Amino acid sequence: MNRRFVSIIAALVMIVTVSAVALAEGGNARKGKYLYRKNCRTCHGTTASDLSPMSKTQAEWTKVFAKPETISCNKEWKATVTGQDLTDINSYLYDYAKDSPTPAKCS
Repeated sequence: MNRRFVSIIAALVMIVTVSAVALAEGGNARKGKYLYRKNCRTCHGTTASDLSPMSKTQAEWTKVFAKPETISCNKEWKATVTGQDLTDINSYLYDYAKDSPTPAKCS
């Protein structure tokens, strides 16, 4: 019984460690900028209410990407934008948000 318990705890520790490493790596903001321009700006960059990193704060971007299924255009690009692509786009928008240390100068 004790040996099984120790094995379960070890497995949980390993899962948490791997998850933490994956979260720490995050997305690639440079790739996210490309993906944003390719997939998002075509629709959201054509009006006066242009969607850009400066549209929201870091906390607001975190909230938007916490539930990507609630993003209004999710159904349109669901077949072409992968989960990693969303992580990369989120990294770009978050890293250059209006309250970040390096806010975007252009949209």
